[in-house]
Amino acid sequence: MTDALALNRQVCFALYSASRETTAAYRSMLDRLGVTYPQYLVLLVLWEQDGRGVHDICEALNLDTGTVSPLLKRLESMGLIKRERLTTDERRVQIHLTDAGSALKARAADIPAQLGRASGLSVEELTHLRDVLSRLSAALHSSTNQHSSTNQEEQR
Repeated sequence: MTDALALNRQVCFALYSASRETTAAYRSMLDRLGVTYPQYLVLLVLWEQDGRGVHDICEALNLDTGTVSPLLKRLESMGLIKRERLTTDERRVQIHLTDAGSALKARAADIPAQLGRASGLSVEELTHLRDVLSRLSAALHSSTNQHSSTNQEEQR
């Protein structure tokens, strides 16, 4: 009989370990760019579409503004982005890449291939893994929102 609570049987621990190792692998690749892993994620969002609002960046990264704002301040101080208030709504800020921020994309272009080589997994395996993790995240996000809504209704 196997113990359902054995550490090596837990999906959460496998994800946690893989996440830590993946972040560590990225760290060495990102050091040469002079950015941290969270800063890299913000840059990925902006390389995909420049001129995004802070709220859009938060949504894309599934992070709150309290987490993203310090990243944006640091990237701005590094000269990689600039923040501009919308003239139509002073409360809203758009984030734009600077020339240096745009140029960094070319230097980062090989990072996915480097991670692939470091992982020892094939492109197909990595693609499948990404897709499964995306489905897991979406399902758990949906489940969490449903539980949150149910709990709020029960409290009324």
